[in-house]
Amino acid sequence: MKASPKSLLAVLRGARQERPPLWLMRQAGRYLPEYRALRETKGGFLELCYDPEAAAEVTLQPIRRFGFDGSILFSDILIVPHALGQKLWFEAGEGPRLAPPLVDSALAQLEAAPERLDPIYATVARVAASLPAETTFLGFAGSPWTVATYMVAGQGSKDQAAARRLAFGDPAAFQAIIDAIVDVTVIYLSGQIEHGVEAVQLFDSWAGSLSPAQFERWVIAPNAEIVRRLKVMHPDTPVIGFPKGAGGKLRAYADETGVDAIGLDETVDPDWADRVLPQHLPVQGNLDPLALVAGGAALDAAIDRILAAFPARPHIFNLGHGIVPDTPIAHVEHLIRRVRGG
Repeated sequence: MKASPKSLLAVLRGARQERPPLWLMRQAGRYLPEYRALRETKGGFLELCYDPEAAAEVTLQPIRRFGFDGSILFSDILIVPHALGQKLWFEAGEGPRLAPPLVDSALAQLEAAPERLDPIYATVARVAASLPAETTFLGFAGSPWTVATYMVAGQGSKDQAAARRLAFGDPAAFQAIIDAIVDVTVIYLSGQIEHGVEAVQLFDSWAGSLSPAQFERWVIAPNAEIVRRLKVMHPDTPVIGFPKGAGGKLRAYADETGVDAIGLDETVDPDWADRVLPQHLPVQGNLDPLALVAGGAALDAAIDRILAAFPARPHIFNLGHGIVPDTPIAHVEHLIRRVRGG
């Protein structure tokens, strides 16, 4: 049984569905053979992101194959620092690189390049014109803290030490970086909305690396400012917040940011979340991506526990983080059947 038309959007607006709508983070990507085939013809990852025709095709691939209730824009969170003027490229097998790293260079030295957002808007417009009527179109951006960790270090890191040191050692300089990211992120998400997305998600992949006081300043405060500004311009567009690793700080995040829904990572006990989070706040999640890889009885038990955890709360079924490349297609198909009651 597939969810009713625009059921995902209805859940984000507070209407619980008998069966939760379903989409998966990173559902457009390397686990799909059609994505790998297209990627081979287009060269690098960034080139694919900036090719509206190809990026739209990648966004639509999992909708054609699986009929998910939500379609997430294919892009990358580092489009924002690229628009702020940092050079961006991807090293094969190693991940993204940004130059100059702001750990030893001033933000003021960057020359903004807002035109780098335009191809993403073109992708959004293409996808919006092609999606099935029942599919909710989701845009996204990285949250300021997570984006700043890449901008400061010039690459990803396991402990975000360079950004944390700068935030402690020169909080004014770090605040300027956060403020710049907030400004461009609001422009970027507003542009996505104007070109056709129906809801947006803020990914704070490294929120779990901060102490409570630092979490308040570098996660809650900037996300709250983004939500506040977006709601002035687009009051009817839901915002999902995904502070991965927030744990016990989830309640404060939910209370203080103003997000319309909150994403739960795989480490969160869904029963605890249902007890602790504000009543009727929609939640999203939170299947462990490796349970989806494993399949079998472990997958079924995990699905059942999540489905049972939110008896009265609006819920979107999703993973607790992005789908991993070695996920079997058959396991995704099984997940969909189980969630939809087929």
